[in-house]
Amino acid sequence: MTVQTQLQQAIASAQAVQSSLIQFSLETENEQAKQLFQNLAEQQKNILTLLEGRYHQILQEEPQFFQT
Repeated sequence: MTVQTQLQQAIASAQAVQSSLIQFSLETENEQAKQLFQNLAEQQKNILTLLEGRYHQILQEEPQFFQT
């Protein structure tokens, strides 16, 4: 498995986690839990931004990763 593939999978997983957290925040009626899920979703968004940044950095540094 290439680094590109691993990062793509990590990004997809991070997106899934973020989506789940957002969904949990929308579905709960408990305000404390809602805030917790929203905060976690925001943290996950930051993680996702870092992963995507690293992915784009690798694509620029390693032209062979443009091949699929």
